[in-house]
Amino acid sequence: MPNVSVFDVTGKKVSDIELSDSIFGIVPNTSAMHLAVVAYLANQRQGTQSTKTRSEVSGGGKKPWRQKGSGRARQGSTRAPQWYHGGIAHGPKPRTYGLAVNKKVRRLAMKSALSAKVAADEMIVLDGLKLDAIKTKEVAKVLAALETGKKTLIVLPEKDDVVYRSARNIAGVKVTLVNTLNVYDILNCNSIVVLKDAVAKIEEVYA
Repeated sequence: MPNVSVFDVTGKKVSDIELSDSIFGIVPNTSAMHLAVVAYLANQRQGTQSTKTRSEVSGGGKKPWRQKGSGRARQGSTRAPQWYHGGIAHGPKPRTYGLAVNKKVRRLAMKSALSAKVAADEMIVLDGLKLDAIKTKEVAKVLAALETGKKTLIVLPEKDDVVYRSARNIAGVKVTLVNTLNVYDILNCNSIVVLKDAVAKIEEVYA
């Protein structure tokens, strides 16, 4: 079983914690993680871009000139794609870019991402994080004491607006909950700071 240290807000080690081998100690599956990241990024796309086809632009009801005899190329409408102010041919239309990933693959990807962070010594377990007031300086002080990387992901067991609002203004820092944790955020950070209670919740969800 992987063993990691538990730190307090001053960066001092207070204890050790044994992590579940089936969640934090597996051999990372890069294919599953890749699928999860690609699906996550695809699902972020709105797909609201739209262009007008020749049937949607205004005008073009009259044939510009007769079919034969003028010496010019035959034209049926001034709103065909080759005309100025004409419709767009093969342009984008509203669509969904979403991709589906099998439940088992999603779970494997999450376990792989967590295991990869533990193996790389990039996961820090924090004993607790309680703030009396919204203070960005306090969260910055905690992260400096823990010596986190440029990009840091803080995982909370439950919603805490004080911590969220204190950390949201720090560049490179993101706060998330156990139930909104995703593979992309885990892999996209240098350090993942997980509260001790959140570790128990993760093990409960992915056991």
